[in-house]
Amino acid sequence: MSEQLRRISRALISVSDKTGLVDFARALAERGIELVSTGGTRKALSDAGLKVRDVSELTGFPEMMDGRVKTLHPKVHGGLLAIRDSTDHAASMRDHGIAPIDLLVVNLYPFETTIAKTADFDTCIENIDIGGPAMIRAAAKNHADVAVVVDAGDYAVVLSELAQHGGATTLDLRRKLAAKAYARTAAYDAAISNWFADRLADPAPSYRAFGGHLLEPLRYGENPHQSAAFYRTPDLRPGVASARQVQGKQLSYNNINDTDAAYECVAEFDPKRTAACVIVKHANPCGVAEGASLLDAYRKALACDPVSAFGGIVAVNRALDAEAARAITDVFTEVIIAPEASEEAIAIVGAKKNLRLLLVGGLPDPRAAGITAKSVAGGLLVQSRDNAVVDGMKLEVVTKRAPTNAELTDLAFAFRVAKHVKSNTIVYAKDGATVGIGAGQMSRVDAARIAARKAQDAAKEAGAKEPLTKGSVVASDAFFPFADGLLVAVEAGATAVIQPGGSVRDDEVIKAADDHGIAMVFTGVRHFRH
Repeated sequence: MSEQLRRISRALISVSDKTGLVDFARALAERGIELVSTGGTRKALSDAGLKVRDVSELTGFPEMMDGRVKTLHPKVHGGLLAIRDSTDHAASMRDHGIAPIDLLVVNLYPFETTIAKTADFDTCIENIDIGGPAMIRAAAKNHADVAVVVDAGDYAVVLSELAQHGGATTLDLRRKLAAKAYARTAAYDAAISNWFADRLADPAPSYRAFGGHLLEPLRYGENPHQSAAFYRTPDLRPGVASARQVQGKQLSYNNINDTDAAYECVAEFDPKRTAACVIVKHANPCGVAEGASLLDAYRKALACDPVSAFGGIVAVNRALDAEAARAITDVFTEVIIAPEASEEAIAIVGAKKNLRLLLVGGLPDPRAAGITAKSVAGGLLVQSRDNAVVDGMKLEVVTKRAPTNAELTDLAFAFRVAKHVKSNTIVYAKDGATVGIGAGQMSRVDAARIAARKAQDAAKEAGAKEPLTKGSVVASDAFFPFADGLLVAVEAGATAVIQPGGSVRDDEVIKAADDHGIAMVFTGVRHFRH
């Protein structure tokens, strides 16, 4: 309808990200649209040969207080907020010399980028935009008359509408732009408020907000009847959100979730110390191993549960090489994620057109602080990231027999893995590799039984005489509430156990270990994972 069209005669442009700025502004100017701008944006446009008014000419006031005050003025906000069809608003504009602003183009001071680069408090504070969000919210509120652009990716859409409608925008576009504008300021304020909470070491601020930028809409969620999308948050932790997808079809919701689980787990293994590989299926590791090479680590990880590994996610902690790539691509795999990859490895993976290869450029730090959130009906559960690592724990030997050095090495390995398996968790490990994993069970004894059964199945698959749980060690993510789970591990052939301790029946469990000559250590740290 014609009344929904609004011609643009004046545009106020103030951007920190100048991507595509000059071409966009030139296209506006060629339509006879007056350009008004501020500071560095005005200089960039002027240097490009465009006629542009400084905002101070519009307001009658110079920029002041180191640029903190320049657009916070009635002649700016009146021009944005005035309802064009209101006779009262029109009279106020005439009486006070306020000119309408029909298009606002603003992207905000780079606060998120700044806090990622520096911890200097004053520098971060100076990169909190005030005038920008105020103008954005004003223009978005008055979207019936004003178009607001906060994303350079929308320049082409606006120009297309102007060409299609003789220099005017439609109400439909202005509503969409307004919705994006409010989401952008909300995400911006969320980043600032969370930064303040972190600097104040406040784990439970009165209000908590989260925001993100759309990376891509997804085909569906966990199931085909669910819609989904993938967003990037200001947290610059290396991982699937920051990865470069070298090849393969679009990632699904479940691919992203599983890939994140795999990469977080493999990051527990320092690449300077050892090569490591993690295979994940349905968000749980089904095989983890260290090795002299990625090929060695992959083969050991695959041997733990080759059945579950089919259609899984593979994560490695070093640059993917050709040997490892050939072995991985011999088995149907959904995603490979690595810090880097050789050109030969990329070419090998490239032969599998649907296999996704993600390169991150680094590993996340398992010790780094951070927060995680989970939605529940009517609320959010927010907690600090589980950044406890076994290398930093004081292990207490609680049995008569102390573990051997070889057992201690495997115990530490197994506890690293248990941190990343859904609770209740039991992990059997031997010679730097998982040999049985029991995940997500309602009772710990069932987890121990399932892990042992998995080891038996893997032994049968490999044609081995006995399961690798013989002579293995066991990790439990939380304490054994009874001795029964421990006894299942003993029956499977385990010789040493690592667990948090803290049960009212610890004495009973310790006695059972002593009765069977088992070494056991307590970590004092629990790794529940849901």
